[in-house]
Amino acid sequence: MEKKLYNRVKELRARFNFTQSDLADKVGVTRQTIAAVEKCEYIPSAYLALLICREFNLPMENVFSLEEETL
Repeated sequence: MEKKLYNRVKELRARFNFTQSDLADKVGVTRQTIAAVEKCEYIPSAYLALLICREFNLPMENVFSLEEETL
């Protein structure tokens, strides 16, 4: 079984009233990178994931999760 990285970035960003551009500026990436992370099309580096979590003041496991895909 393959595992997929899921995240709550879009949900949390909305809760904090951040646009994709706001969050991108805060963590030093492009808006397109944040959009790709939200869609699970891009797996962020550990460093970027930690920066994102810091903006939401949450531990990594509350923002990102690894789940098995059923085939």
